[in-house]
Amino acid sequence: MNASVSRRQFLATAGATAAVTGLAPSIWASKIAGPARKKIALIATEVRLHSHAQHFIDRFLLGYVWEGGWRRPEVDLVSLYVDQFPENDLARATAARHGVPIHTSIAEALTLGTGRLAVDGVVIIGEHGRYPKNDKGQTLYPRHRFFKEVVRVFESSGRSVPVFNDKHLSTDWRECVEMVEDARRLGFPFQAGSSLPVTKRMPPTEMPLGTPLSESLCAAYGGLDSYDIHGLETAQCMSERRKGGEVGIRRVHGLRGAAFWEELGRRDSTRRLLEAALCRSHNLPVREGYPTAPVSLAWAREVFPDAWGYFIDHRDGFRTTLAMLGIRDFNYAGLDSKTGRIISCQMYLPMPTHGSSTADFFNPQIRHIERMVVERRQPYPLERTLLTSGMTLAGVESLHRGQPVETPEMAVRYSVGEASLFWRD
Repeated sequence: MNASVSRRQFLATAGATAAVTGLAPSIWASKIAGPARKKIALIATEVRLHSHAQHFIDRFLLGYVWEGGWRRPEVDLVSLYVDQFPENDLARATAARHGVPIHTSIAEALTLGTGRLAVDGVVIIGEHGRYPKNDKGQTLYPRHRFFKEVVRVFESSGRSVPVFNDKHLSTDWRECVEMVEDARRLGFPFQAGSSLPVTKRMPPTEMPLGTPLSESLCAAYGGLDSYDIHGLETAQCMSERRKGGEVGIRRVHGLRGAAFWEELGRRDSTRRLLEAALCRSHNLPVREGYPTAPVSLAWAREVFPDAWGYFIDHRDGFRTTLAMLGIRDFNYAGLDSKTGRIISCQMYLPMPTHGSSTADFFNPQIRHIERMVVERRQPYPLERTLLTSGMTLAGVESLHRGQPVETPEMAVRYSVGEASLFWRD
């Protein structure tokens, strides 16, 4: 039996659900009176247990823990578009239970049947689902297509609203740039990327603005064109605060196994950063003959022989290293070139699948989306995710080709302000 149900099949058999639930008020609006609240539409690839869309939808509809209490979202989720309905779909039952219609198109989800934009914010979750892969191993999620359909509604309506895009922008650099240019052209706040920059840091660590950093490293885990974007955003949210700000990248070299370890072994400062980052991990494995302390390059190479990662050269001489090791957490280390001091922390990810759904890493991301919609203000530079999307694409390309990739087109310059955005609760 086909594990995925087409939109046409679903709508033919269950279209009445959307028609009925479209008339029902949301759970929050029906119980709490007050001033007009902001409305959002959510665009998803699929909604199933532990999918990103499930986590976002549940928190917008039910609330979440924040600062020691249960938080009612500041925005109301009023419409959905779902691209695929697998056999274990949760979208239909959730929509019926909460009175949120599932529309047949993105345009309908944004206009609520009025023909013009009728929501105050849009959330795009283009993650998970059955989509084709290219020869590089990238899943071709329709994030760019979803975004462009949203933009068309903005253009036809003569106004725009804030947009959030989960993870990297696209698997094509030109599409990534186009998305950023559309946001600038139409003047709407556009937040994107990973939850890693805004999750809890252990110990609480903020890179002082203007720190003379010379290098950053993230030691992490996960798959190609999937978790690498998380590791790169972990490093970049710290690196961008260095003296002079970000100036873009010129070269990315992706390596695996012995070649990765040999390159890392030639870089004494990178070795020091790797050891410091690993000392922040809560998940170091124990292997006979190689105790977990003291951590060393020799220990790491023996325990993680199949490691892979990216060595990234920035245009100002700064260096970023992503080490994908299989340690089940994300750990940062950066080198202050003036003092020789290493600044390090873990970006803590209390997984919602591990019995801690009341305090997981999706919550701070939801909080920032709320603030963006209500205040119409982007919480951090979109250029960060433009650049980390480019780093990811170039890293995947380098591994595919088996050689370094030059990136003159990724001269992304930006700077950040004083705000501390990570979760401190």
